[in-house]
Amino acid sequence: MLRRLAAILIAALVPLALVAGGIWLGGHPDRLPDPIRDALVGDDEVQLFAEALDDVNGDYYREVPKAELTDKAIAGMVDALGDRYSHYFTPEQFQKYLRDTNAQFTGVGIEVTEHERGLEVMRVYDGSPAQRAGLKPGDLIVAAGGRRLAGLPSERSSSYIRGPEGTSVRLVIVRDGRRIERTVERAVVSVPVVASRMRRTADGTKVAQVALSTFSRGAHGQLREEIDTRLKQGAEAILLDLRHNGGGLLDEARLVASIFIPEGPIVTIKGRNQPTKTLTAAGGAIDEDIPVVVLVDGGTASASEIVAGAIQDRGRGEVVGARTYGKGVFQEVQRLSNGGALDLTVGQYFLPSGRNLGGTGVDRGGGVKPDVRAKDDPDTRRDEVVDEALAVVAEQLR
Repeated sequence: MLRRLAAILIAALVPLALVAGGIWLGGHPDRLPDPIRDALVGDDEVQLFAEALDDVNGDYYREVPKAELTDKAIAGMVDALGDRYSHYFTPEQFQKYLRDTNAQFTGVGIEVTEHERGLEVMRVYDGSPAQRAGLKPGDLIVAAGGRRLAGLPSERSSSYIRGPEGTSVRLVIVRDGRRIERTVERAVVSVPVVASRMRRTADGTKVAQVALSTFSRGAHGQLREEIDTRLKQGAEAILLDLRHNGGGLLDEARLVASIFIPEGPIVTIKGRNQPTKTLTAAGGAIDEDIPVVVLVDGGTASASEIVAGAIQDRGRGEVVGARTYGKGVFQEVQRLSNGGALDLTVGQYFLPSGRNLGGTGVDRGGGVKPDVRAKDDPDTRRDEVVDEALAVVAEQLR
């Protein structure tokens, strides 16, 4: 009888002992053998981060939500890379990013480029809150919502302008040396991805000027539809206007370039953790006898540079305008378990000639050098870059 009671007691105590031992080892992972410790609690850096997070969350003089601490820790880690193109998106910011890549966002309706003093307005969308508030291309936004923008990356500066629909933001603008303040109400803005108009050369030949504002999902299809329409209307050449186009999705760049390049390489991507891969034309290009001229400027970046550079390298058309931005790296969006995401630089891209348009690492580089230099004078009603492009087309059609 006593033996049976002892056996029952031992059977009951063993699980309790195991639980107690597990709890003790969980608090002292350094006592575990290396293989078991690595499998159960991860490497030393992960354990160190967990310890610091718990200490701050538990002992800091005021309560800070653990999720907020984690967000800021991840953002700080990405900022420490010194890479203006890599970002951490909180769950809320990631939802805004998804809307942006679908050519819709909540903001004031402007395209901007980075400036040492803030953000320079490159384009104001028709019917947008910014247009109603009187903003104009060339305006320099130096403060937004009470924050000075000097020296900040464009993504961070732009985040102070974006916000929930129906809220307002106070902008401080410099125009012709004068400081102007405007309060602009944010709204859901649909970006016009493609716009076109018919131009004529000096001898009356019809030429389609087709502007692409961003490489959002499905942009190539909209561009192709517009080009086909203009060709049916009698256009004999295409001016592909990529001025102020800051880029977008890499595969859209390949598909847009495929509208003009019938076969062969478009761009090669190389990364530390992924195999070298050459993206080739998808087929179905327009007739190679149709002249193509690409219009570019300092705001032409990333996916836009891939298209302009591929057309130039493959001898499919000439590039007219100013030297492009010079971004030679690409990012990959990696979703995280909290609903946020990392937009992380994962590699470099190279044009068919083998050149990379960026500088060393993630620095800005030389960009695409135009075949014909031209600059638009904002004080005239004419578009001098288009005039130069039409002259190039006229020469090609002779």
